[in-house]
Amino acid sequence: MLRVTLAARLALIGLIGFSVVVTVVVAIFYRTTVHENALTRPTPERLDALATLLERTAAGSRQLVLDAVSSPQFMVRIMPSAAPVGGETPEQQQQLRETYAAGLAGRSVEIVSPPDHRVAHLFPRIARLMANAIEFRIGLRSGELLIIDAYTRLPVTPLGLPVGFGAGLFGSIVALLALLVMQRETRPLARLAAAVDRVDLSADPPPLPDAKRSAPEIRAVIAAFNRLQGRLAEMLRARMTLVGGIAHDVRTFATRLRLRVEHIPDDAERQRAVADIDDMIRLLDDALLSTRAGAGGLSQEMVELAALISAEVHDRRAQGAPVDLVTDERARDAIVLGDRLALRRILANIIDNALAYGHAAHVRTAWKDGAVVVSIDDEGAGIPADQRQTVLEPFHRLEKSRNRGTGGAGLGLAVVRSLVEAHGGTIEIAAASSGGTRVTIALPVFRPG
Repeated sequence: MLRVTLAARLALIGLIGFSVVVTVVVAIFYRTTVHENALTRPTPERLDALATLLERTAAGSRQLVLDAVSSPQFMVRIMPSAAPVGGETPEQQQQLRETYAAGLAGRSVEIVSPPDHRVAHLFPRIARLMANAIEFRIGLRSGELLIIDAYTRLPVTPLGLPVGFGAGLFGSIVALLALLVMQRETRPLARLAAAVDRVDLSADPPPLPDAKRSAPEIRAVIAAFNRLQGRLAEMLRARMTLVGGIAHDVRTFATRLRLRVEHIPDDAERQRAVADIDDMIRLLDDALLSTRAGAGGLSQEMVELAALISAEVHDRRAQGAPVDLVTDERARDAIVLGDRLALRRILANIIDNALAYGHAAHVRTAWKDGAVVVSIDDEGAGIPADQRQTVLEPFHRLEKSRNRGTGGAGLGLAVVRSLVEAHGGTIEIAAASSGGTRVTIALPVFRPG
């Protein structure tokens, strides 16, 4: 379907308006030119002189005279033994015929439209409308009929306008009106598209105003959209309430369970039980954060990202994890507008993945094109190129190197992606220079004003 933007429509309206102006200017030009052409028609004196010359010229030499005076706009010929047929002149040419009859010294004359002029062969209907092609039929005193076809260069109608001018002007006006109506009718749809783009279901979405003057179909679409976003907002609130309640209860049960497992006498069995409970709570927290991000429920505050990264790295170094950090000078003071807890979860998931599956985490922070770019390299086996995008999908795990036996439910990177995108950032997985995996995230820097 052809997509015509607002700018294209305005340009088309301007183009059609310009065409109308040009058409009117051409009409004025034709009117002026036709008037001038009327003044350049052969004068009665000229026709009288030509008739007199032919009458005095011997029959054998007349063709030379005809060739000498003929031109594409003034074609002269003689029909032997013929005379003008009275009454041939149309009513609108009677005054012109009388003017010429007065100047032809008593010779009979009729003025008609040329039956065989050039346009008549191809466009006979148009030819009948042309007013500036004229034929003089003059009776010579020698008994022949002198026929003179006079043309002007511009074909016009009896109104003095170009042939087809009326149709062109009518079509341009109809097209202009159609565009204006289309512009008016599609304006509510543009508002609807903008509303869909900025819809925020985390709060009560403002309804679109009813387009009372638009077509019933467009009003129905707007009403349906208002009902839809109302139902979605209500459904989302119910979902968040349900998830929040479940999370609270599950966390309570997990805390009780954690207390009970402390009484397990076997130390190894107790540690495995504690790890399972921690994984369950972590999975629950990831799901909650992902749900909040999808519903636009993340809070926003100004966060010094370099300090947040440094704190995450420091915590893991304190536990003896092989983590190093290099921060670009420009990125040290960069402020990111976002949810502090979500940003910590982004960094924690990526760094912990690098430590768990890549044996080390090399964190680099830099400033690039108005964004803070954080890259975390590991020293593992790397992720095949054809699976780097799919590992960002929920519950996708690499079966050989990252199966369930090494931990993880396949939600970590999916949660990272949803949180990064909720902050207006991007995430990319590539190969590290050491042969492992490099996860790079870019978050826009907050700019006041």
